[in-house]
Parts: sequence; C-alpha cells; structure tokens
Amino acid sequence: MRFSPSQVVFALALIDSARGSHKPRGDLDILAGQHVIYSWDYTLPGPPEELYNLTRDGLVGGVLLYDVHVNKDTPAALAKLQAAYKASPAYRLLRKQSGKETSLLIMTNEEGGTVFNGVIDGGPPLSAKEIGASPNPSVTGWQAGVQAAKALKSYNFNMDLAPVLGVYRQEDNFLDAGNRSYGNTPQKVIDAAMPFIKAQRARNILVSAKHFPGLGAAARDQNTDIAPVALDVTLEDLENIDLRPFTAAICAGVDLIMPSWAVYPAVDSSLPAGLSPKWMKGILRDRLGFRGVTITEAMEAGAILLYGDVEKRARIAVAAGNDLILASQLNVTEGVAIRNALVAGLRSGRLNRDEFDRATDRIILLAAISLWY
Repeated sequence: MRFSPSQVVFALALIDSARGSHKPRGDLDILAGQHVIYSWDYTLPGPPEELYNLTRDGLVGGVLLYDVHVNKDTPAALAKLQAAYKASPAYRLLRKQSGKETSLLIMTNEEGGTVFNGVIDGGPPLSAKEIGASPNPSVTGWQAGVQAAKALKSYNFNMDLAPVLGVYRQEDNFLDAGNRSYGNTPQKVIDAAMPFIKAQRARNILVSAKHFPGLGAAARDQNTDIAPVALDVTLEDLENIDLRPFTAAICAGVDLIMPSWAVYPAVDSSLPAGLSPKWMKGILRDRLGFRGVTITEAMEAGAILLYGDVEKRARIAVAAGNDLILASQLNVTEGVAIRNALVAGLRSGRLNRDEFDRATDRIILLAAISLWY
C-alpha cells in the first residue's frame, strides 16, 4: 500500500504528538476549548509551539487561517495540528461522550476571486460578483464550489467561511465594492450561492454562510471590522430581501451560519445581530429553524469593542446563542482568554450550562462530519 506525503506527515506527527502529550485538563476546560477557534501571528513560519501544546492538551476546537498564513508548508503544519488533536484528551472525551470520531476544525475564507485567488493553488478564480453575473450562475457557482473544495482539501482545510449571502443595494457599496455579493436581488444570490454550498458539502467541506441577516444595505464605509454599524433596514425588507438567501441556505443544509456585527434597529436597536438573542435565538433558531452550528465574526472587531473586554464580549456572544467563538486577533493569547472566560462563566452560573451542553453537542456533530482523511 502506498501513502501520500500528507498521510506520512500525519502519521509521523501523530506519533510525535502522542509522545509529547501534556497532562489532561478537567472536562469543563476541554469542553469550553471546543467552542474556541484560535489564530496565530502570520509573520511566524507556521503555528507556534504554544498552539500545538494547547491542541495536545485538548483545549483547541479549531484554527482560522487567512491568506497571509498560507504557504507551501501549510499542508504539513495543518496535518501536524490534526495529529496533535488526535492525541489529545479532547478527542478521547468527545468520542467517549458521543461515540463519534472527530477532527480539529481548520477553516479559512475561500470566497473566491479577491480573497484567496493566487494563494491556494486551484481555487475558484471568479469572485462572487463575477459568478452572479455569469451567463449561468448556478453552473458557475457549482464549478466554483468544486474548485474551492478541491483546493481546500489539498491544503488540509475542512471548513470554508463562505459564501457571503448579502444582497447588495447600491453599486460600489460595502459588499459590491469588494465583489463579495452575488447579486442585487435575493434570487440572484440564491441561484449562485446554493450550488456553491452544495458542491463543497458534497466533497466533505463544511460551509458557513455569512453575515446573517446580511450586510447588503451597508454603505461603502460601513465596515464592522472598524467601527459600530447600524443598518436602518425595514422589517419588510429584512423579510423579503435579506433573509431569503439564508432561508434557502438552511434548506440546502448549510453547516454553519456566521452572524453580522451590525445593528438592525427593526429587530433589536441595542445589540448587533451576533450579540442579540432576538436574532440568534428568536429568528435564526426558532423562526428559521436552523439546527446547525453558529460561529461569530472576529471577536476583536471594532463594532463590538463598546461591549467590554474580550472575555465579556465572548460571554455575551455565547449567551446570545453563538456556539463557536472566533478568536482571530492573530495571537494565541486571545483564544486562551476566551476559553478561560467561558469556564468562569459556566462555573459562576452567568452562562447557562444546559444551553452550553446543547451547543457542545452541535459542535461534536460538526467535528464528526469534518473528518478530513
């Protein structure tokens, strides 16, 4: 039997990780860790040893890479991270609790076109806007999904934080200027994005639709990464325009949904959608019937800094209904702080343990689906 180079790297790293395993942590630390997605300094040649150690200790649920992280050594580094996870007490605990084999969640933003074009070999060359404007958006969207899945799997990713499902209102607005919207009507977005989702899922890539309930009404300078944003969209437009692609994505079986950090006063005038139980529980779960995993936008985004330090923001996000917390500040420290905040919140009763356990079950199921080998 012949083994591919990545399989050999994975096997050797698994042996190395097993030899170097650290002392197991308590179950609550491990379970809280499964809710946290880490990142690291992209100026390093690869993941730092601290991240490998945390993964071996069972305290990491997944990792996020941006285009600046990706190089020729990325597949081997990600295989080594998977091996560290497989040698961890988290892997054993989750298998014991669920009877399922699980994987570390390894994700990036492969929207195509302007996001990863030229970085990951073979990824979709067309942007969302170009796909939507093609003669047959459904066929082009499917082809882009196939290309994305093939490229991601070749680098040992198992999750795509895409597509963007916003329906842009004006040319050159926030989404349209970046070519990130498939179109200016819900049907155009649905026609192009649903095949993109289905093609990746059919090839064992997990897919996350974003940014619920949509950033299509944002002006060019309304960037939640930088500052608070309020979108004065009527309830009627939210219903008839913005929510339609997300409803279609749920019907298509999308694995995850990422909420927006914008405020939508028509539903909740005080909290961004991703921090709002009205949006996350009342609309996404109860009304739209989404049963998959929710994942936050970046926890260091300028739009949510006014809600306290990162520990407080993480607790608010979990209480609102987020399952995975995205610590994407490009350091390991943020992920550690968030995990500790979740543990403290659960022990003090500030976070609901029953809701946390249900979210953990959803994450375990997702991690079982994500088996990449």
